[in-house]
Amino acid sequence: GTGSSILSALQDLFWLSKSKLEKQLQIISVLQWVLTFLVMGVACTLLLLYVLCTDCWAIAALYLAWLAFDWNTPKKGGRRSQWVRNWAIWRYFRDYFPIRLVKTHNLLTTRNYIFGYHPHGIMGLGAFCNFSTEATGVGQKFPGIRPHLATLAGNFRMPILRDYLMSGGICPVNRDSIDYILSQSGSGNAIVIVVGGAAESLDCTPGRNSVTLRNRKGFVRLALRHGADLVPVYSFGENEVYKQVIFEEGSWGRWVQKKFQKYIGFAPCIFHGRGLFSSNTWGLLPYPKPITTVVGEPITVPKIDNPSPKEVDFYHSMYVDSLVRLFDKYKGKFGLPEAERLEVN
Repeated sequence: GTGSSILSALQDLFWLSKSKLEKQLQIISVLQWVLTFLVMGVACTLLLLYVLCTDCWAIAALYLAWLAFDWNTPKKGGRRSQWVRNWAIWRYFRDYFPIRLVKTHNLLTTRNYIFGYHPHGIMGLGAFCNFSTEATGVGQKFPGIRPHLATLAGNFRMPILRDYLMSGGICPVNRDSIDYILSQSGSGNAIVIVVGGAAESLDCTPGRNSVTLRNRKGFVRLALRHGADLVPVYSFGENEVYKQVIFEEGSWGRWVQKKFQKYIGFAPCIFHGRGLFSSNTWGLLPYPKPITTVVGEPITVPKIDNPSPKEVDFYHSMYVDSLVRLFDKYKGKFGLPEAERLEVN
């Protein structure tokens, strides 16, 4: 009857509104992370300096005193918060793309690990969502394993930002921090290193699967020194979420990018995604493309206090081969043609 028709129409309107609301929450969750990545450190530093010049200077002074006292905490495993890692906002973040974590092998809690994450992409969105939050269930898929995503040490010199990053289990990508976690925090730790770093971000663009790995051997040396197993990780779709202007080798643009990378630690990229209100305009939001992160089979690594170059080369070669096999095995399942090859630079 008429009543049933009206009820059905109201239900349709309700579900449409709910769907739109969820989409907006997804956009907001991603936007806050993009702004965190790009400007939070500088913004918080300027805010702290401003507060020092106001009548509320005592608040800033207390925080600076705390900062001095707490300065070395990032080097000692940080300050992980399961509450922050389980925020609902990260589930909206996950669903925006969506992002998915695929487990291929069990990891023993009696071992420590170094995960090599590839590719870097513009912002490493898959690395953050999978290993610095519980949105994709890393804790359930790898019970007893504590992932620590490693990022630029300079981020931990920024007020407020450092505490935000540490709450997700993020640590500085330097030898002191990694040595501490792998030697002083027991077993079951997994350091997640985006091996290609800033150099790799300069070449990321949709449709290209390339990694900067051929001469990146420091993570293998660390694994040998601590007897930490190496685990290749590949994120299908990481390069698809932003479009970037690629400067060719030898161009003035690439020269500027490399100088920034050498002296500051990051490479400025000219990129764009979609707009905030429309997918047909340019903006800072990434395109909602699926990102699937596949965690490969661990490579057992012996503990060698002072590994020789030959030993490092041997395990590095094993790692490269394992990463290529992982890519070849799963590329067809995630939309790539069987003829696609992983470019290792």
